[in-house]
Amino acid sequence: MRVVSLLPSATEILCAVGASDLLVGRSHECDFPDAVRSTPVLTGQRTTAVSEGGDSRSIDAEVRASLADGASLYTLDEPLLRRLRPDLILTQNLCEVCSIDLRTVERIAASMDPPPCVLSLDPKSLEDVFDDLLRVGEAVGRPSEAERRLVALREEYWSAVDYTAPYTDGPEVALLEWMDPLFVGGHWTPQLIRAAGGRHSLNETGSKSRQVSPDELVASQPERIVVCPCGLDLAAIRAELPRLAEQRWWGALPAVADGAVALVDGSQMFNRPGPRLVDAFRWLVAWINGRPEVEPPGFPWIPLNG
Repeated sequence: MRVVSLLPSATEILCAVGASDLLVGRSHECDFPDAVRSTPVLTGQRTTAVSEGGDSRSIDAEVRASLADGASLYTLDEPLLRRLRPDLILTQNLCEVCSIDLRTVERIAASMDPPPCVLSLDPKSLEDVFDDLLRVGEAVGRPSEAERRLVALREEYWSAVDYTAPYTDGPEVALLEWMDPLFVGGHWTPQLIRAAGGRHSLNETGSKSRQVSPDELVASQPERIVVCPCGLDLAAIRAELPRLAEQRWWGALPAVADGAVALVDGSQMFNRPGPRLVDAFRWLVAWINGRPEVEPPGFPWIPLNG
């Protein structure tokens, strides 16, 4: 079988079920595990603000303008896709900002001879991510490997849950998925925060990430803040953080006053609905509950003042 993955989390899932040998093409954002980097790249970024090092505000403005014009944010190398002759294409329809749109993929796939199967992964909870592991395993003929990996991930998850205090009200936690304008995490993020012992009043499990005003953020009185912008690594977050910190309302947040702000690599964690969401959950449990022994080794985060 020949598999093309146009989604970073799908690539991680494919490798997790022991099928990395089937991967013949990937998106430009598929960068984990390292071994996939040698695989041909099929997509590219149309917008320029990201590649030119623009700030969150300029990136958001360019994305909104492109979407308003009905333009895709990504390119897809159709000639290369045809030459690769995939049997299966892994993609998504969950977020039009995150990867090539499903309609484009399905249109091209339908015109190929023979047409490849298109599997869209659109999880809205951690359970959906676990289900996707089984779906991909089944699609590539590795169901036993997928089941074994799922058992291991569930064991890691529930082992971390043992370190939480389910019968007490934990701290209010805000996870900022974008810094300007402010967006708070949705989909699986509220679920992970609550399961780790925190509260997340600004969004619900299964709902999309949503924009909030500074007044809403201040009113929620977050005792912990995770700054984890989608697609930005730690260096990019640190470079832009002063613009956030200079806002008058920033100092009114309890988490800021108490030094309880964490910067997490948004290119790798929380925003990718793949196996490493369990690592993100373990880190949350460790950080919220003061249990460093639960934290995964090498987890990509730093404290605000670190």
